This record gives sequence, structure tokens and C-alpha cells, in this order.
Amino acid sequence: QVQLVESGGGLVQPGGSLRLSCRASGSDFSINVMGWYRQAPGNKRELVATATSGGIAVYGDSVKGRFTISRDNANTVYLQMNGLKPEDTAVYYCKWAKAGKEYWGQGTQVTVSS
Repeated sequence: QVQLVESGGGLVQPGGSLRLSCRASGSDFSINVMGWYRQAPGNKRELVATATSGGIAVYGDSVKGRFTISRDNANTVYLQMNGLKPEDTAVYYCKWAKAGKEYWGQGTQVTVSS
């Protein structure tokens, strides 16, 4: 069983920045994929960004050039969000995946508003 703890959400003005963190514990982390998804009210959950433990990253089209995903070891992932827009408002979920198994964090709210 893998546990994920997210932090870093909050309220920010348009054009501002936030950094999300997610730390995993409880299993073997030698090779895996960690990333971020988000879900706004009335919308489906969508990809924000993922990164393999080797550092290969994939981004959703709506965040390319503004968000950066990074990992400092096999069980921690960060999401640096710059140039935030009101449409980025959502609950952001951390995901850990390996060998057909996946686990989700509880989510952290990001609100972009003036």
C-alpha cells in the first residue's frame, strides 16, 4: 500500500505562482511514475503533468510552458506552477503508478482569483 501526502495548494492571484509537493511512502519506489492531475467542478479529471523516476516528463497541453514537474528522488514529486490563470482553479491530485498499480492522494485545492 502506497500513501501519498500532498501540500502547497492555496489561493493566488492571476499571474502568480505556487509549488505543489507530493511525498510517497509505503512501498518499493525503484521505478515508477508520479504526477499530477486536476479536477474542476463539473469537469473530468485531467492530466497536468507526469514524470518517470528517470526524469521523463509529459505535460497537458493547457499547462505547457507554464508548469514544471520535477523529482528529487524516487518518492517525491513537485509541480512548479507559474503564470497561473483562473482556469487553473481545481483540486490537484498526486498519482503514483507502477506495474499496473496506481494510488492517489487526497487532493489539494488551488484557487486562482483576484
